[in-house]
Amino acid sequence: MIRLSFVVLMALFVALVAACGVDGEPEPPEDPVPRTGVTVSGHAEVGITF
Repeated sequence: MIRLSFVVLMALFVALVAACGVDGEPEPPEDPVPRTGVTVSGHAEVGITF
C-alpha cells in the first residue's frame, strides 16, 4: 500500500512539474532571420595540476 501511494504521489508531482510553463500556443522567435558572422562566447581555463 505504501509503495502504491508513493507511485501515485510521484506521478502527481511529475504531472504538476510537466505542466509548468504551459501558457498557450508556441510563438516564433523574435529574430527569424539568421545572423551572419562569427560569435564566440563562453568561458575557458587552462592550467596544470600536480
